[in-house]
Amino acid sequence: MTKTRLSLQDIKTLALAGLGGALEFYDFVIFVFFTKTLSGLFFPPDMPPWLAQLQVYGIFASGYVARPIGGIVMAHFGDLLGRKKMFTLSVLLMALPTLLIGALPVYAQIGIAAPLLLLLLRITQGIAIGGEVPAAWVFVAEHVPPNRVGFACASLTSGLTLGILLGSLMAASIYTQMDPANVLVYGWRIPFLVGGVFGFFAVWLRGWLRETPVFEAMKARKELNTEIPLKTVLKSHLPAVVRSMLVTWMLTAAIMVLILMTPTLIQAQFKVSAADAFLGNNWASLCLVIGCLVYGLVVDKIGEARALLGGCGFLLIANYALYTDLVSGGANFFVYYALAGFAVGVVGVVPTVMVNAFPPAIRFSGLSFSYNMAYAIFGALTPPLISYLSSHLGGLAPAHYVAIATGVGMLVSLRLLFNRRKP
Repeated sequence: MTKTRLSLQDIKTLALAGLGGALEFYDFVIFVFFTKTLSGLFFPPDMPPWLAQLQVYGIFASGYVARPIGGIVMAHFGDLLGRKKMFTLSVLLMALPTLLIGALPVYAQIGIAAPLLLLLLRITQGIAIGGEVPAAWVFVAEHVPPNRVGFACASLTSGLTLGILLGSLMAASIYTQMDPANVLVYGWRIPFLVGGVFGFFAVWLRGWLRETPVFEAMKARKELNTEIPLKTVLKSHLPAVVRSMLVTWMLTAAIMVLILMTPTLIQAQFKVSAADAFLGNNWASLCLVIGCLVYGLVVDKIGEARALLGGCGFLLIANYALYTDLVSGGANFFVYYALAGFAVGVVGVVPTVMVNAFPPAIRFSGLSFSYNMAYAIFGALTPPLISYLSSHLGGLAPAHYVAIATGVGMLVSLRLLFNRRKP
């Protein structure tokens, strides 16, 4: 008889996977909260500030370009050798470069070698996160009953977004408790050094997890893919790849623009203080953590297509409410940022769409290829594009970009509904 409720072992697996994911995602996103500081430390002092910041955004984006490398390689072995091995390896590959970034000499000490080393370590982080996120979604989805996949994937996504909240809290603490001179001297290093320690703790946590029942069953029945998994994905599952890439664009725009970039953007565009920007981001990130869990419950009740459609509609409204308020003076900034954070929780629906798009034998490779290729394209383009658009087209430019990507998410949800109504 197929179980329909989460067991204590399932809950333990979700908790350990979510906490480990939070610690690893903290390592990946802490970079963006210190772009202004890093731009002054790792590039020549006579470089225009906007150009130096754009260069740092480019280094930040390089982590997204590198994601497909880690995603394809780890997914290949994850489909052939097991999910858990790759799930643990990705954490280790994240912890080491994060620790090393915290110890890097700056431009004033070693010249052009400083940004080059920063770029190399950021690429290594990208390889690690490229394997981590798809592995995490597949891992938890294959541990729980089929009617709880939505909540399982959303709870893992909530754990990842908890990493953003931890990064936001760390940045807020550094900027509010230290004077600017000390931040430049040593304060910026603290979040990366702490993140490295977080990463090694996450490696230890992963040791408590077991291989997924779905993979063990496929292995016992000798149903593992006999050819290269990615070859099967590209040959037989292209519509699923396209659908997964499009919903990943929506996820990318919502997370990167509204959660990761907004604190920096509004300091330059709307003259919001660093303290207020990161305090608002703390509330938005907390609401995002909660929003992911709520949307996970909704998915298991009404299905991923309807949950995605309704969630995208809400995100559209909250997105414009936030930026319209900022343009008019930001009187309700904290309230609208919290609302937008909760609305971004619709990203918790995305992994269920992708998990259900691919059969188990090539699920890891299909999900990983789609997700990481989309993130490499849109994740790499978004930071410099938003930075440029904001400086040339005005305060609503980020909101317009998020709206376009959200509209694409709505189209995908409508297509899913149409496909299910066909005989």
